Amino acid sequence: MASTGLSDRLNRPLHDLRISITDRCNFRCVYCMPKTVFGRDYAFLDRSELLSFEEIVRIADAAASLGVRKLRLTGGEPLLRRGVEDLIARLAELRTPEGDRLEIALTTNGAALGVKAQALKDAGLDRVTVSIDSLDDALFQRMNDVRFPVSRVLAGIDAAHAAGLGPIRLNMVVKRGLNDHEIVPMAEHFKGTPYTLRFIEYMDVGTTNGWALDEVVPSAEIIERIGAVHELEPVDAGVPGETAKRWRYVDGGGEIGVISSVTNAFCGTCNRARVSTEGKLFTCLFATEGHDLRALLRGGATDAELRAALGGIWGARDDRYSEVRSSLTPELREARHRVEMSYIGG
Repeated sequence: MASTGLSDRLNRPLHDLRISITDRCNFRCVYCMPKTVFGRDYAFLDRSELLSFEEIVRIADAAASLGVRKLRLTGGEPLLRRGVEDLIARLAELRTPEGDRLEIALTTNGAALGVKAQALKDAGLDRVTVSIDSLDDALFQRMNDVRFPVSRVLAGIDAAHAAGLGPIRLNMVVKRGLNDHEIVPMAEHFKGTPYTLRFIEYMDVGTTNGWALDEVVPSAEIIERIGAVHELEPVDAGVPGETAKRWRYVDGGGEIGVISSVTNAFCGTCNRARVSTEGKLFTCLFATEGHDLRALLRGGATDAELRAALGGIWGARDDRYSEVRSSLTPELREARHRVEMSYIGG
């Protein structure tokens, strides 16, 4: 079966599929799952509400027939899902219509990487992206709010590198007044290493993180701060739809990236769909509603019907929230009940 070349209403192809496999996380990061909301009594999804591995594989297979070439497992914290290695092994068996395997990546907080990296690689995982928001241990523990030491995340990153899960990207969400003083120290720590550090503007994902525009550190300011210490030059995008703008150190010390969904939206090239933990397909990170694939699957839909549903959803897509955000009043932004990051991943 030949690739359909499926595009949405704004002529954006479907290329990446991000699948959240659990709504649970062992961190309580203040910008994602604050403890004031996700506390001890918070009702997480029951296991029966999660997509099964078989259902995830069926969705991924249908997506591959429509043009998806890259899968990313997210959460919550995906390494908390029991048997994740088995899921990866099943996904690694999928093929595109041309007979090629899909790229399989995973985003993690790194807490379990030290013990799981080799098993993940052996199962068929290609690479990992690790969230790390500070090198200062006291600040890092305050940000994850569960007293998890940064040294264990750093050890997990090195374990992933040793296992061959690369290239490894590191994501730092920058929030003004909280960790923006760590921008240059973070850049200098990872300069000259095998890892690419990316700085992410603090985003209004979900409705529980208390987002405010004045807490966003624009990517241009981040580049200016680092460039004042280490000369940088821009690098062309490596692949279509790349979210990060790339910069390299002129002295050959590697690259950094900035993801600017607030101040420099990249909706025009967005080629990603997301499946939430309970099986809803979202065509935008900031979407207010999803399309229930779990109901289709559990209602007896055939593979052909599943492909048709996916194709119809993507073909009707016209999302571009980050481009229109600035035209919305604070009241209108607050009125949008966006899906939480812990259900849809990053």
